[in-house]
Amino acid sequence: MYTALKPILDTELQGIKDQSLWKEERVIMSPQGREITVDGKKLLNFCANNYLGFSGTDGVREASDAALAKWGFGQASVRFICGTQGIHKELEAATAKFLGMDDAILYSSCFMANVGLFQTFFGPDDAIISDELNHASIIDAVRLTKSERLIYTHMDMADLEAKLKSVKDKRLKVIATDGVFSMDGHIAPLKEICDLADKYGALVMVDDAHATGVLGATGRGTPEFTGTEGRIDFLTGTYGKALGGAGGAFIVSHQEVVDYLRQRSRTYLFSNAMEVGTCGASLYTIDYIQKHPELVKKLKDNTTLFRTLMTEAGFNVAGGEHPITPVMFAEEKQAVETAKALFDEGIYVVGFSFPVVPKGKARIRVQISAAHTPEDITTIVEKFAKVSGKN
Repeated sequence: MYTALKPILDTELQGIKDQSLWKEERVIMSPQGREITVDGKKLLNFCANNYLGFSGTDGVREASDAALAKWGFGQASVRFICGTQGIHKELEAATAKFLGMDDAILYSSCFMANVGLFQTFFGPDDAIISDELNHASIIDAVRLTKSERLIYTHMDMADLEAKLKSVKDKRLKVIATDGVFSMDGHIAPLKEICDLADKYGALVMVDDAHATGVLGATGRGTPEFTGTEGRIDFLTGTYGKALGGAGGAFIVSHQEVVDYLRQRSRTYLFSNAMEVGTCGASLYTIDYIQKHPELVKKLKDNTTLFRTLMTEAGFNVAGGEHPITPVMFAEEKQAVETAKALFDEGIYVVGFSFPVVPKGKARIRVQISAAHTPEDITTIVEKFAKVSGKN
């Protein structure tokens, strides 16, 4: 009976509030974009994974509308039962070609792609070695296997090598890492990871959700950025960030891997086909990126400009070359209060403090988009300086 559950929930919910972990969801009353409307107020948006600025644009909407007009609203079932529509095969082929892999398979989300991957291939005779800061989808996916699970210190290659040595007799060994770590903007050292994988006979899995369309000269992600194309065995990614922003995901890999996933991956076999409007929009964005490489360059230029101006203004900017740009604060309260003050100044960002991030690592995670103008970048830096007393 619910009378038994309710007091448990009341206690847990109050505990979340007491720890300052309560998550408020602001209601956006406009399309996603460089500028959004929240609480009747127009704001410059520096808080989205809309890296290339596609979300909310006419081109994406028109591509989605055209797909809906041709293919209908959805399959109303899973692909192996009702059949696969041509647009799904077209998107898989375009994704695989763009990322330089044999084939691709579509999933409803990157979370389901990661679960489907690990659950399908790895069992009690295998070992999974995972970076300690990997995304929750990798953590939960690995937990669903019966494999030996080892965690290596974040991007620490000496620790990774030690873990690989300890599981040398396993049937399969796989190193799992985010391509880009979403809270810090760190880019995984894939060359060193691949070298260790070669040395110890391990597979390499990369979740490139925050890198596809973002990193590399042509937006092909961390493998292109690190010069490891052709060395990654499993690469997962999403159409829900740089590639339009709606949702949907993929695994690109060797042909045999994709063929086996179609036969055995539970999160693929028992989930409805990806929504066709998103497929149409994703095909549009992949094609656009390849025809307009200047879009990726603009994102890089915007990121460089923001990092340079913030550093010159006296702020501690963490991360590296990725548009995820954490602005660090010495005091927990200061990060949250600064974000609130920026909202009043017309800037939408979110502050993170302990226990969401480690104590002493409070931050505002600014996310740059190709849709931002140089004037937008200048404005946010000026507002940061104003509310922080640095002007």
